[in-house]
Amino acid sequence: YAMTTTQESFQNVIAMATAYLSDRDPIMHAAIERVGPCTLVPSSNVFEALIDAIISQQISVKAADAIVRRLRVALPDGLITPEALAALDVDALRSCGLSTPKAKYVRNLLEHIESGQLDLAHLSELDDETVITQLVAVKGIGRWTAEMILIFCFGRADVLPVDDLGFLEGVREAYALPERPTKKEMVQRGELWRPYRTFATWYMWAIRRLMLRDEQ
Repeated sequence: YAMTTTQESFQNVIAMATAYLSDRDPIMHAAIERVGPCTLVPSSNVFEALIDAIISQQISVKAADAIVRRLRVALPDGLITPEALAALDVDALRSCGLSTPKAKYVRNLLEHIESGQLDLAHLSELDDETVITQLVAVKGIGRWTAEMILIFCFGRADVLPVDDLGFLEGVREAYALPERPTKKEMVQRGELWRPYRTFATWYMWAIRRLMLRDEQ
């Protein structure tokens, strides 16, 4: 289950996935032609991604970036690690701009790591649903965040984030649907894309971005 070991082998997975999706689904084929090559590159820093996800909830990208910058200033060498963050209590986190609930979520994440309940070093060795179960046990981390970790940190090929509005809007646009598909409809539609639902999702996000750009 571990993340594809090299970028080269991940590129091979992308090539197989796009060929498979193009072959199975004519609308996906058109989306791939329109968007171009998939540029997904997994990042190995899971902890930083989790902190970023907690900070980013329900605020703008600009506001989240500002908080992350202030957090880096408060940490030795500007590195967001469990060891460095352990020195910051709730008040110190709040002084960086985090709300009280988010500061408590960060502390809860650190407690899970310190106690060994969450072993980030070996998380990528687990199957998708076990990763999700372990992550959502942390306060402030929901299934959607866990799915983003699977996609953007572990490069898992078959994740279908049915709670993601950008993804659902991309599907609505690409498939010319009268309204946004429900989660249940999305699960059914996604069956066609197995075992490469991550890459289908990535292309639907890309279609959504093109749609927003065209609207400007």
